[in-house]
Amino acid sequence: MKYSYLLINLCTVFFPVVLSFDKRVQFYKSWKFIWPGMAVTGFVFLFWDVLFTLKGVWSFNPAYIIGINFLGLPLEEILFFLTVPFACIFIYACLNYYVKWLMPYRLTGIISSMLVLLSLLMLIFFYARLYTAVTFSLLLVLVLLLQYVFKTEWLNRFYMAYAVALIPFYAVNGLLTSIPVVLYNNAENVGHRVGTIPLEDHFYMMALLLMNIGFFEYFKSRKLAR
Repeated sequence: MKYSYLLINLCTVFFPVVLSFDKRVQFYKSWKFIWPGMAVTGFVFLFWDVLFTLKGVWSFNPAYIIGINFLGLPLEEILFFLTVPFACIFIYACLNYYVKWLMPYRLTGIISSMLVLLSLLMLIFFYARLYTAVTFSLLLVLVLLLQYVFKTEWLNRFYMAYAVALIPFYAVNGLLTSIPVVLYNNAENVGHRVGTIPLEDHFYMMALLLMNIGFFEYFKSRKLAR
């Protein structure tokens, strides 16, 4: 169906938008902190998306997109970098409100160290595979900056939110890769999949959310400091 990818985008964002007006979380009041970071992050990831499409890292099944393209990307793919971060920041905000338990900072540091080690190993062994190399390079830089340079205090909450966000991630990416809407070139990734989802997708999403939530926290803290 031509509208498959568009419907997946709409379903991804529908409940977060509607539930943004919940009287307890009141997520709609935080929308103004989301847009600037989403614009910057979207620009970075869309740049790579255009490059990946040109280099044949992935392609889009014309049977499931409406056919409107910008710089070689379907409109739905551009919307993906708005709908998914919005939904995941909503999850992050809800967990911050409802879950009072915080992951110990020591455990946060261990997770960050493991991600750094994993990224380095992937870059050493799979540097020639474009999707793998870009994904783990970006993740490595982000974790190093946030954990060891800026020493951000919200990484423990981010890792919790990421774990919860994996539930809708498997639903959305499972549909995109099983229908399939997005077709991957295994010559540019490690070739391992969780179900139908390439391994790299998990860490690509982590990097995407790290940037978005990082900017979200930055703009929110600036407002509160005034």
